[in-house]
Amino acid sequence: MRDQKKAEEIAVQRFQLIAPLLAEGLDAGKAKELKNHICKTSGLSERTIRRYLEQYRNESFKGLKPKGIQGKMKKEAIPPHLLEQAILLRKEAPTRSVAQIIQILEWEGLAQPGQLKRSTLQEKLTERGYSSRQMRLYSQSGVAARRFQKRHRNQLWQSDIKFGPYLPIGPNGIKKQVYLVAIIDDATRFILHGAFYPTLDSRIIEDAFRNAIQKYGVPEAVYFDNGKQYRTKWMSRTCSKLGTRLIYAKPYAAESKGKVERFNRVVDSFLGEAALDKPNSLDRLNELFQVWLSECYQNKPHSGLDENISPETAFRSDKKALRFIDPDKLANAFLHCETRKVDKSGCISFMDQKYEVGLSFIGRQVDVVYDPADLEELTIEYEGYSPWRAKKLVIGERSGKRPPLPSHLQSPEADSSRLLKAAEQKHKERKIEQAPAVSFRAVWKEDGEDV
Repeated sequence: MRDQKKAEEIAVQRFQLIAPLLAEGLDAGKAKELKNHICKTSGLSERTIRRYLEQYRNESFKGLKPKGIQGKMKKEAIPPHLLEQAILLRKEAPTRSVAQIIQILEWEGLAQPGQLKRSTLQEKLTERGYSSRQMRLYSQSGVAARRFQKRHRNQLWQSDIKFGPYLPIGPNGIKKQVYLVAIIDDATRFILHGAFYPTLDSRIIEDAFRNAIQKYGVPEAVYFDNGKQYRTKWMSRTCSKLGTRLIYAKPYAAESKGKVERFNRVVDSFLGEAALDKPNSLDRLNELFQVWLSECYQNKPHSGLDENISPETAFRSDKKALRFIDPDKLANAFLHCETRKVDKSGCISFMDQKYEVGLSFIGRQVDVVYDPADLEELTIEYEGYSPWRAKKLVIGERSGKRPPLPSHLQSPEADSSRLLKAAEQKHKERKIEQAPAVSFRAVWKEDGEDV
């Protein structure tokens, strides 16, 4: 009776493990994801899960009961002292396999050859929480990855780059890889901007970020990948100007950007469809992507949102007000900034060009604020001065007239040389100091005798 009860308990445990995989209409991708999750949490191998599924489909619930448990339970049961020794060996070295543990126990004379079965010992270690998978979870460094979600839209944006297909790029039609930049709202899963770009540099991040802000306002914080395309001077300056907190993900911690990483996997379905359509240009690919994004993601129910509403509905229905800024301030925030030293002619060298800054700033370090797309004029910033514009230095056939020096650099008119006056005064003082000196020649002449 006890053996039958034990078999029922084991069958119940096995059914609870595989129950999510028995749902109707489960596609292959979702089934694989669930299977990996079950293996990770239970410590069982994928092969064991497949065996449980096959047993259940062939024999229903009774197929999950251990075979021959009634007659062999006592014979196959592991003595408590051997199980404790096996646990101790696993704790000493979590990477030890069950076969190695059995071998050690047999070599030490604690177990008879053939007394311990691998499957039985594996099951007992799993029940006690000492399977190799369970031990790995606790031995991994770092903190546990926990889900989080902001309450309102624009409280946090996430962004990442996904490698796209190869397309004909440029006048020669050479096929080059394109790259998708996506920015997702953490609270609503709404894609604020998504587009494919022909290059892999900071300019594509700048364009995506600026487009998202123009359409949906300024975020309170952004959570970006640690790649060099995101970690730039202009990104720090832009976020500071916008009043946005800038946070970078830790290297090799993809799970911390789970929402945008999950969206990137969803994009794989679009790439599969696009491969069938064979777009022959980047514009056509982006056109197809915007259609797919609207109809197959933004307006589709999302399992991660309350009541399975769509990302667009969640974003539009959020009562938190959007914060937009003046277009001029936005343009200024996205300007680039570098530092240059003003030379003796009052100019700076920038992008192989000379720009006139002003003689007042000779030898000083000034900040050069510029738009990479328009270098005709630069904005110069210096502490204590209002920003001003600097134009390219024009070199004509004849030398131009040197501009007058500022008043604070001009020399005042002088009536006499202060150096010579000071030297004359010093000379008089020196003569006075030397006057009392004794003249031996004078003493010899007065006495008429030799001294």
